Amino acid sequence: RVTPAPLSAVLSVFVERLKELAATALAACCCRGCSGSEAGRGPWGRGRRPPATLLSFPAGADVPMETCCADGHRVATQQKDCSQLDTSGSRECRMVREQCCHSQLEELLCAAGINLASEPDSCDASPAGQAGLEAVYVKRCCHCCLLGRAAQAQGQSCEYNLMVGYQCGQVFRACCVKGHDNVDITPRDIGVPQEAAKSSGLEEESEDPYLNDRCRGGGPCKQQCRDTGEDVVCSCFVGYQLLSDGVSCEDVNECITGRHACRLGETCINTAGSFRCQRDSSCGTGYELTESNDCKDIDECESGIHNCLPDFICQNTLGSFRCRPKLQCKSGFIQDALGNCIDINECLSNRAPCPTGQTCINTEGSYTCQKNVPNCGRGYHLNEEGTRCVDVDECEPPSEPCGPGHRCVNSPGTFRCECEAGYYFDGISRTCVDINECRRYPGRLCSHKCENTLGSYHCSCSVGFRLAADGRSCEDVNECSSSPCSQECANVYGSYQCYCRRGYQLSDVDGVTCEDIDECALPTGGHICSYRCINIPGSFQCSCPPTGYRLAPNGRNCQDIDECVTGIHNCSTNETCFNIQGGFRCLAFECPENYRRSADTRCERLPCHENLECSKLPLRITYYHFSYPTNIQVPAAIFRMGPSSAVPGDSMQLAITSGNEEGFFSTRKLSHHSGVLALSKVVPEPRDFLLTVKMDLFRHGTVSSFVAKLYVFLTAELTPQEKTDTVRCIKSCRPNDMTCMLDPVHTVSHTVISLPTFREFTRPEEIIFLRTVTPVYPSSQADIIFYITEGNLRGSFDIIKRYVDGMTVGVVRQVRPIVGPFHTILKLEMNYVVGGVMSQRNVVHVHVFVSEYWF
Repeated sequence: RVTPAPLSAVLSVFVERLKELAATALAACCCRGCSGSEAGRGPWGRGRRPPATLLSFPAGADVPMETCCADGHRVATQQKDCSQLDTSGSRECRMVREQCCHSQLEELLCAAGINLASEPDSCDASPAGQAGLEAVYVKRCCHCCLLGRAAQAQGQSCEYNLMVGYQCGQVFRACCVKGHDNVDITPRDIGVPQEAAKSSGLEEESEDPYLNDRCRGGGPCKQQCRDTGEDVVCSCFVGYQLLSDGVSCEDVNECITGRHACRLGETCINTAGSFRCQRDSSCGTGYELTESNDCKDIDECESGIHNCLPDFICQNTLGSFRCRPKLQCKSGFIQDALGNCIDINECLSNRAPCPTGQTCINTEGSYTCQKNVPNCGRGYHLNEEGTRCVDVDECEPPSEPCGPGHRCVNSPGTFRCECEAGYYFDGISRTCVDINECRRYPGRLCSHKCENTLGSYHCSCSVGFRLAADGRSCEDVNECSSSPCSQECANVYGSYQCYCRRGYQLSDVDGVTCEDIDECALPTGGHICSYRCINIPGSFQCSCPPTGYRLAPNGRNCQDIDECVTGIHNCSTNETCFNIQGGFRCLAFECPENYRRSADTRCERLPCHENLECSKLPLRITYYHFSYPTNIQVPAAIFRMGPSSAVPGDSMQLAITSGNEEGFFSTRKLSHHSGVLALSKVVPEPRDFLLTVKMDLFRHGTVSSFVAKLYVFLTAELTPQEKTDTVRCIKSCRPNDMTCMLDPVHTVSHTVISLPTFREFTRPEEIIFLRTVTPVYPSSQADIIFYITEGNLRGSFDIIKRYVDGMTVGVVRQVRPIVGPFHTILKLEMNYVVGGVMSQRNVVHVHVFVSEYWF
């Protein structure tokens, strides 16, 4: 159960509490210059309270401070006003006198408010003679007491927990307890002087039934205390929260916790036990911020902050003020900003002062009216009497103010024109003017060209178009219907394009005539035909030498005619026909003495019967014949010789015994039982050789000889008659340059070819032929492998191997259509492989140009 104290005791405790707080504040101010140890103790020592009998100041303060405080109490009790206190004494005495006066006055006003709470609806009615801050004190204590009584009536606790402040909480508690005990609050409990209040408090204290209440005087709690009989429970005022020690209270920051009620545009500022809302923006000029956070007009006239001159009277307005002159002007005059009287021009007022037919003339302080003389304006003229103005009929014939063909309509003082379609009325010239539709509606009337006409417009088209039926749109003209081109014509939007068939090109002079292309004269002319190119209209033909060759099925290459097969040779029956490049040879094979023919080209030795001379003869003589071009790469192995079956321990020797007087050929031993005959020097011109090659075979201590008769025919290479664009570089190494010698690349060639954009690409086009000078060997000997290693974009080209007249040829083909202009460089490699090992490589760089045209 909460143990309350009587109301008078509450007020006395409240006053004493205020005195202690004031004394503590004074002590803190006095000790601001003390040392560290002294500052902790205060002016009366650590833990000691200031004496209640005397509060004095040293350094010339002769009057005790308690006397000054008693003087303030007296003024508050007698005059109920602290605005006219005695200003004598020291500065400290005046401050004590003012604080004690306000404390006593607040106590008296609070007591009056508590007494008003006993009457219904009396808190809002201020007592007579009270206004401003006094009425606020009375009303606040009245409301706090009503809140305490309401809590008692509703059966609630008398321990207030609202954020109403310390003084209101004490009044709330006292009125709530009075309601429990049904004790009325009498004026005896309040409104007495301080001394009487103290004595009365002592009398009541002796009669206090809660003398043993441990919460009396606040108990151990810093704010609110409740004695439950078993224990003392501390609590805090509204706006505070209990600390962990259970005794002390700390302020709650409502601005951080969000428990404030500030409006939009206001900033929450925390205060002790409460908060306040401050406007974010100022009120502006002429307004001030009130305690309720609202903007109030400043009365500049009452506060004297206006700048009106002495001859003017200040008149307050919302947010500003006005200066009204004290001097009043006579009728017909008005005052300016400086108070001077200036004449009013009555003739310029909205209400015409003169009657109709008269003119107003301003005078000093007044005006006069003067009769008008008729002066007709535009569109009027005086009547015959000269007394009034009558309308002029501008449309009366023969006048045509609007122009020929347009209607004129007269109206008072003027006229108007009703213009025909395509015209508009010009208010300045007052005539009908043609509308330039082309300029007014650009791009919206005609699809191509717009030409303005009087009252209308006309559309026309650009070259290659004609006007459509609607007279505004343009449609394309098909020029190809009149056959303007010599060969082919393609109609395009607004024009046409001439193009030529394959083998022709468009003339640069007129752009319509097709001229024959001399394919043989193009940069690729030397590569089109293998021998000779003959130009014909729209195409070309390839030809071959008159004898020994015929044109291949592809129409470009020349094929050797095998006269021996076709039977067009002239060899006798005793001779054998041997075909060579571009001709043939008639060969007669006869066995020498002591030999017999065992085959068409082989002779076997007859038995010797212990004839020593016969036994030295070769066992076998065999005839061979070969044909090679003169530009064969040297050294070139052309014949291999060895026993048909080798036996361990065999050994052989190979030698040219005749026919090699100029040293064009040589022999080389490959192993113990095989060797080759090679062409080691370049033969500059076509020539026939008959070589005798002897092989001595050593086996089991005996020597056996074998002879090969070789007919070697070196024929002229079939080359084009035209000039070529091929550049060939042949490797030439310096002595002891092993890097150069070990490099397999023997030649590097550069050539160029130009191709058209094929209109109809139905099959691969053969564009490049790589001819070798190496004959076709059996699979166990040399082979040539062709590669495209660079430049083959999108797989547009490939290379195949073909055998022509006993020679290996690499054919480069275009296998996919290419739309020009296009350029690439194909890197082609010819690898000579012998026994799985590459012995030589020739590289050819082909610059391929594809034209954007079909020729």
